[in-house]
Amino acid sequence: MHATLPLIEETGFPALRRRRSTTLQVNLGYRCNQTCVHCHVNAGPTRREMMNAEVLALVPQVLAKRGFETLDLTGGAPELHEGFRQLVREARSLEIKVIDRCNLTILFEPGQNDLAGFLAGQQVEVVASLPCYSRENVDKQRGEGVFDKSIAALQILNELGYGRPDSGLTLQLVYNPQGPSLPPDQQGLEADYKRELYEHFGIVFNRLYTLANMPIQRFGSLLISKGQFNTYMRLLKDNFRAANLADVMCRDLISVDWRGYLYDCDFNQQLDLAMPADGDTASRRHLAELLNTDLSGRLIRVADHCYGCTAGQGSSCSGALQGETGA
Repeated sequence: MHATLPLIEETGFPALRRRRSTTLQVNLGYRCNQTCVHCHVNAGPTRREMMNAEVLALVPQVLAKRGFETLDLTGGAPELHEGFRQLVREARSLEIKVIDRCNLTILFEPGQNDLAGFLAGQQVEVVASLPCYSRENVDKQRGEGVFDKSIAALQILNELGYGRPDSGLTLQLVYNPQGPSLPPDQQGLEADYKRELYEHFGIVFNRLYTLANMPIQRFGSLLISKGQFNTYMRLLKDNFRAANLADVMCRDLISVDWRGYLYDCDFNQQLDLAMPADGDTASRRHLAELLNTDLSGRLIRVADHCYGCTAGQGSSCSGALQGETGA
């Protein structure tokens, strides 16, 4: 679907270079038990693209070789990959922090009844999508019944210690706007989430991440169908803040797709803007190359969608950039 979107690589976005990569973000595949309106991956139950065993085996080798600090697992629903748990165990044995980008409802899928306990036992950080504390808004964006299942999943995680002080089990929630607008102030919205979720459901969590919707894949197509694509792009560009460039995620993160190809970020992955070999945009780097190659200092591949990460308070896999310390 993204091929129909008017996103081109010729852009006025500032040039950026990579720092030392500390996070390896691995997309294990596009299969998911949900079909969310805002999904930039276009994931869903009918997708069949999943990482094979050969590529999966490279991940812990690369983690050890390159000194990554964090393994960030995403999808689709990464937990649906049959190698998910073994990969988590191997990464944790290397004393590497593991993040599971969890849609919460996955806890109730067949064969996943012990998933929450597994994540707690491995001290995996859970980053969970909950685009609102309102049932109506969540179900509108993610599907009917998703809110109630999400609340039940959060309560299960809380019972295991997630989000509670001194438990060592971190629970972050993720907010996406309902439509073509910038996210509200992260700190203020986090306070609202904590108050509403605790008062109504007894739920606690560590932090709220506010993420801008990227004008690509399913959300980009929705914007085009409503005649809102150009207006949204103008909103992103008009709110560009150069200060956010210091902390955009692509400077410290390497994104890996289900085939093992490398990208500067997850959004480039969905636009098939692969990390080129020595400036040759017709080529693409593979995970295996990281065993012998340091990518520090290399130019980052940018395009107009990059304004989504630098507009307003900024947006990254760890939420708003404003107030963060750049290097």
